[in-house]
Amino acid sequence: MAWSRNEMAQRAAQELEDGFYVNLGIGLPTLVANYIPENMNVWLQSENGLLGIDAFPTEDTLDADLINAGKQTITARAGAAFFSSSESFAMIRGGHVNIAILGAMEVSEHGDLANWMIPGKKVKGMGGAMDLVAGVQKVVVLMEHCAKDGTPKIVKNCSLPLTGQAVVHRVITDLGVMDITSGGVELIELAKDVTLEQIRAVTGVPLIFD
Repeated sequence: MAWSRNEMAQRAAQELEDGFYVNLGIGLPTLVANYIPENMNVWLQSENGLLGIDAFPTEDTLDADLINAGKQTITARAGAAFFSSSESFAMIRGGHVNIAILGAMEVSEHGDLANWMIPGKKVKGMGGAMDLVAGVQKVVVLMEHCAKDGTPKIVKNCSLPLTGQAVVHRVITDLGVMDITSGGVELIELAKDVTLEQIRAVTGVPLIFD
């Protein structure tokens, strides 16, 4: 029994702290916003120039002009700030974002990240991913443990074009939580009912586990 996507997002939300400035990648990481504790003050930042993203809109609150970097319609919380994308990237590059939770196609045992080039698909660019992994204080990857064909996504060396080298601090998958350390990939936590043997069998590198 692996974690569901919602359970993965709920576990990733535990990485947040009160007062954090947070950037959530498109796809699975956007679900993390649903699990921020009500008593925790977290500011969600978007590369296109918004600090203070709130819940996804209902039909009554929908504003087609208000979108995040993934072109999803969103709402803004009380106290939110709007600014140019240049100021947004200055915030990222200046190290003012505490944590980015991003998806990935591959993560290497050294913390290299490949998450912008999708095999077989045309892409318009890497968006803000390269700036994020270079500028934020901590990078957490939230992804399925294996690709759709069953191959490991945690590998010795990435085969896809890199977003950044040695930038990933922690990886959260449907099977568990792992840290990238100087000695390799360290298993921190197993998902419910997942055994050590099961996660080792589908990980492309040895796992350190005490």
